[in-house]
Amino acid sequence: MPEDIATLESARVANTLKKKIRVEGERDRGGEQGAPDTRTKLYCTSFDSRIGRIYVASTERGVCKISVPRESRKDFFEWLKRHCDVENVIDNRARNKDVIDQLTRYFNGRLAKFTCSVDLIGTPFQIRVWKELSKIPYGTTITYKHLAKRVGAPKAFQAVGRANGANPLPIIVPCHRVLGSHGALVGYSCGIKTKEFLLRLEGAIIL
Repeated sequence: MPEDIATLESARVANTLKKKIRVEGERDRGGEQGAPDTRTKLYCTSFDSRIGRIYVASTERGVCKISVPRESRKDFFEWLKRHCDVENVIDNRARNKDVIDQLTRYFNGRLAKFTCSVDLIGTPFQIRVWKELSKIPYGTTITYKHLAKRVGAPKAFQAVGRANGANPLPIIVPCHRVLGSHGALVGYSCGIKTKEFLLRLEGAIIL
């Protein structure tokens, strides 16, 4: 069985993130969503999915990071180190139950639209691209050219592509639904095989 995140990461997180890690057995009774201190804590966990082990991190606002199997556990915590200034990293599956349940239903073909709360952490331009990605319906695709037009930057193909690749919430923010010219399966940070699997799962392509 996979080892617990707190067991695997406590020493490394203490050294690299310089954060205190603790295990919380019950649901946290912290402040209400939208309070000034909503990013003072990160709730992390992992679970096994149809594409492998997925790591999840959430703030009080919602899920902020998902690492699919191509990203390692190290990649996951390095992202948290670079993007999150928090006091505590907490191993807590209960706080991530909703997103885990929705991802599991998605992989089982029983969910077409995610409703879990999200906390997008990025530049204003990145967040603009990610919000546009979230509007792409289940089972459909667009090209990078169309995506650039939708965000009001029709000539900024490279910038849009980089923002797409930097998406911290793959699957929930469906960057896999963006294709290259003529429907080419290109430019997916989680790997082309995973992109193909997700599109086939949604019935968007038949190969």
